[in-house]
Amino acid sequence: MAKRKRRRSSADEQQILQHVRVRLLSTRKEIKRCDRLLVKHHYLHDASLVGEHLRYVATFKGRWLALATWTGAAFHLKDRDEFIGWDAEQLRRRRPLLANNTRLLVLPEARSPNLISRFMGLMLGRLSPDWQARWGHPLALVESFVDPQRYQGTAYKASGWTHLGQTAGWKRDAADFYLAHDTPKQIWVRELARNACVKLRAQALPPDWAVVEAQVGPRCTHTVQEIRSLMETLRAELPEFRRAQALGYPIAGLVCLMVMAMATGVRRGPDDLAQYADTLSQAQLRALGFRRDRHTGFHRCPKKTTFTRVLAAVHTDTLERVLLAWQQRLTGPVQDPLVILDGKKQRHGGGEIVNAVNGQGQYLGGLCTPAKTNEIPAGRQLLRRLDLTGKLVLADALHTQVETAQQILYEQGGDYLLTVKANQPTLQTTLQNLFQPRAFSPSTHAAHPRAAARAQPEPLGNSLPPVPGGDAQPSGLPGSPVGRPPGDAS
Repeated sequence: MAKRKRRRSSADEQQILQHVRVRLLSTRKEIKRCDRLLVKHHYLHDASLVGEHLRYVATFKGRWLALATWTGAAFHLKDRDEFIGWDAEQLRRRRPLLANNTRLLVLPEARSPNLISRFMGLMLGRLSPDWQARWGHPLALVESFVDPQRYQGTAYKASGWTHLGQTAGWKRDAADFYLAHDTPKQIWVRELARNACVKLRAQALPPDWAVVEAQVGPRCTHTVQEIRSLMETLRAELPEFRRAQALGYPIAGLVCLMVMAMATGVRRGPDDLAQYADTLSQAQLRALGFRRDRHTGFHRCPKKTTFTRVLAAVHTDTLERVLLAWQQRLTGPVQDPLVILDGKKQRHGGGEIVNAVNGQGQYLGGLCTPAKTNEIPAGRQLLRRLDLTGKLVLADALHTQVETAQQILYEQGGDYLLTVKANQPTLQTTLQNLFQPRAFSPSTHAAHPRAAARAQPEPLGNSLPPVPGGDAQPSGLPGSPVGRPPGDAS
């Protein structure tokens, strides 16, 4: 096959390369125009973007020459992950630091040599700062896929990208599985920061990168044996209240999943529970008793609506009794001097719940706040269930109430440490006065204004008038032996 002769740029094309500008698209009008052009001229005929993303345009004297779109990186990419050298948990928590160049298009009327590589170079120079400004974190590395049947990846190679290999020929079709498409793509990557791969696989990220890990939800790390331990207790103690047709997700399995989620830090209701459930493996889903999807053969994962229905109908007192008994069987009797009372408003349900935990984070009980009231009476009711003898109860300012303090101290034999804020001005002033520094006087009598603090103003002498019929004594009390001459004592 004859080698293709390289075409030189004309003077006009050189002018374009020298003065081309790259601009981030932000207005709705320009975004719609960009998407229409991508659908019309790109061979995939699709401009849809999900998650974090950006769109760019290359212009010359206001005329659009080329377009590009960027989104979050692929979930799993063997060659890329081996190139970085990180483990599965680092991949899950740090993937937002990667972006994928999903579309790169030179418009038909603007084709000229080196334009696409010039466009790419200018974009890479500003991509991470733009991502930081739009999504709150920088980028460390970028990736892209090239169809070898159509292109050779020349623009990426000229811009300093590295060719890693080919994809396995699968595409993500739904939340739970992939489909084969039999058209492997070339994998290209490029570091945007110096030693980016070394930093991505390090034990700790740089401070400006670490923000992405704080935004990643927890993952289920419980073993199958641990899940089965709780499942045995729940199956025996927690009755199923739903119809047989609804048992694709048994109540014991759902409650077990929610307990694991709470223990891992999931706190904000059905949405977070559904996201946590997405992190479960097939072995974990099988241990929870969840049925297989008849079309895919995979164990199904419960969604938000399932959690919403179960949370509204489960018998809370029975559930709490079962969980506390299971916790005690695993950890033994709770030996901690702290009882921490905390109320939370439900994110979507509109209600409130008061929970009690000890200093080690072990659950001690919870109670929903009754309608048309607040968490103060609910907190007192919850405390009555607990043995507070020798314990220290911690609570926020809402529970700084005389009745609550008296219940803890006098009725249940505990101590308390309660917060005082400015909305209780009388109590706050009283406490502030108790800690004001004051001069110390050794006498109950006021010192002479000219006398120094702690100084005795005068020698001891008669401070009281003599009582008739008695000798005047230094103490002022008749018959006192103090101050008598020797030999006068009888």
